[in-house]
Amino acid sequence: MTVKRKLVAAAAGAILAPIAIVAIPQVASAHGYVLSPPSRQANCAQGKVSGCGAIVYEPQSVEGPKGLRSCNGGLPGFAELNDESKPWPAASVGNSVTFNWKFTAYHRTTNYEYYIGGTKIADISGNNSAPKDPTSHTVSLNGFSGRQKVLAIWNIADTPMAFYSCIDLQIGGGNPPTTSNPPTTSNPPTTSNPPTSTSNPPTGGTWAAGTSYAVGSTVTYGGATYRCQMAHTAIQGWEPPNTPALWTRQ
Repeated sequence: MTVKRKLVAAAAGAILAPIAIVAIPQVASAHGYVLSPPSRQANCAQGKVSGCGAIVYEPQSVEGPKGLRSCNGGLPGFAELNDESKPWPAASVGNSVTFNWKFTAYHRTTNYEYYIGGTKIADISGNNSAPKDPTSHTVSLNGFSGRQKVLAIWNIADTPMAFYSCIDLQIGGGNPPTTSNPPTTSNPPTTSNPPTSTSNPPTGGTWAAGTSYAVGSTVTYGGATYRCQMAHTAIQGWEPPNTPALWTRQ
């Protein structure tokens, strides 16, 4: 190859290299949370509640295995979201409420679930599609009154993970009614203590937080055996009975 041809080839490579770099697709992970009524992470990010820790900087990142029922998605770094002693503001609503989600990245969605305590109050299909912006759901609160905590869950379609948001509500508006103190009654007669049981509760088994598990690994926990469905490193809150997306009971 002549010197001239070498120079032409080098120049062409220099021009095409940036184009090739730009053409590489960027893969973004899905993130999202309930923005209004303000979820606990939204209140933290907006400075309405103090002492929230790292969630202040990433309210969209409360991601954990599907099937959990905790405000922090089982993540120790966001444990403040589970702290019921914090002065979480409760939004006043009527017998229904519209939840508005904020997404910082989009992902195909299985469904959205809403719980008050152990009761599922809504299950809305995501149609296996990426969420639209904005995404809003109007949910009936019939049968509930006073201060309640709603757990909202965004279940991702193509991973075993979900995103969690807890929203504090005052259903019916205003403050809960005050009641007079009940009349004082005499103490009931004392009784002897029941006999102490000699049996020991089931041990935790071989599962341990901080351990990395591969697909197919088996552990014992609470007297039962579980098989790993997804490779992961265990943390407190992701015990096998609590994370059906990660473990199958044998």
